[in-house]
Amino acid sequence: MSSLAFRDLTKRYKGQPAVDHFDLDVEPRSFTVLCGPPKSGKSVLFRLLVGLEKPDAGRIMLAGEDITDRAPAARAIGYVPQSFALYPHLTVYDNIAYPLALAGASRDEIARRVDRATSLLSIGHLVKKTPDQLSGGEKQRTALARGLLKDASLFVLDDPLVGLDYKLRERLMDELKALRQDLKATFLYATSDSLEALTMAQSLVVIDRGRVVQQGDVIGLYHAPRHVRSLELVGFPKANVLAGVAAGGVVTAGPLRCPVGASVRDGPVTVGLRPEAIRLGSSRGVAGKGRVRLVENLGGELVVYVDVSGTDLVMSFPVTDAAAPVFDSTVAFSFDPADVLVFDPGDGRRLDKATTHG
Repeated sequence: MSSLAFRDLTKRYKGQPAVDHFDLDVEPRSFTVLCGPPKSGKSVLFRLLVGLEKPDAGRIMLAGEDITDRAPAARAIGYVPQSFALYPHLTVYDNIAYPLALAGASRDEIARRVDRATSLLSIGHLVKKTPDQLSGGEKQRTALARGLLKDASLFVLDDPLVGLDYKLRERLMDELKALRQDLKATFLYATSDSLEALTMAQSLVVIDRGRVVQQGDVIGLYHAPRHVRSLELVGFPKANVLAGVAAGGVVTAGPLRCPVGASVRDGPVTVGLRPEAIRLGSSRGVAGKGRVRLVENLGGELVVYVDVSGTDLVMSFPVTDAAAPVFDSTVAFSFDPADVLVFDPGDGRRLDKATTHG
């Protein structure tokens, strides 16, 4: 049995669906990440889940029980919203304790749970401070502690690290993964950041326009995207996505022309190619030349932006002893046609034969 299930869940605003016939099963004790662009429905879905809004249709099941119409306090879900939402006149202790006090918990119970939450997030030394005395990271930890205060089997975190510098985000990502192990709970986490999703997810769900686009393990979804949004949202650097046309088993997209087989019907298509699938030199199946307009050295990896007849291609290579491309130089590149992904430009679904990574 799944820990959490959404069944045909729908929420509309002014007639427009923010969550649209949403179906998803979340396994117990998993770290499931919803990855989608802003306004893809992640925050609305979470507000429906914790009871802050009512769906127009559909059901929410938690541990086999229908919680769709339950009051928020009766759902036993730990919730961390995107904003800090700290009370400026209260100390860290009182900010964390406030929901429990509101629920009528005893002083001893509040003290026990606050101590546990602050210990888990290493902010016990901050409990007497007010929010104006905290750094951004300390405020975020306080908000996380308040959300993790409940004795719950499910914790819902809505883009909780947005706006923090990367070093702090990296540390908190590690802490959150460890917290899930300590709490032996299910974590449902939303982000629009591809690296965050890849780093944290056991199960990854790509969401767009209020619907599940694809769900799977990170490696399988990365290597076999079944929808153009999976290709665009999962991976760094971002994949090359070009408008093209298929004719007689050959696709033309900007300056690129390559065979894709008879399985792709003639007509407009969207073409995808991951940066690491492109190599310097002309040793692979399809070759071309372009002008280097930017080189980013990420330490162990080079990301190179190449202008090919007015179309930008992003390429990435491991750093080796070979000479790196330099700005404004002309480089030859090539790629294997088998690495080209073809999608329907209307509904985004994969058209060429998707293979399972293995």
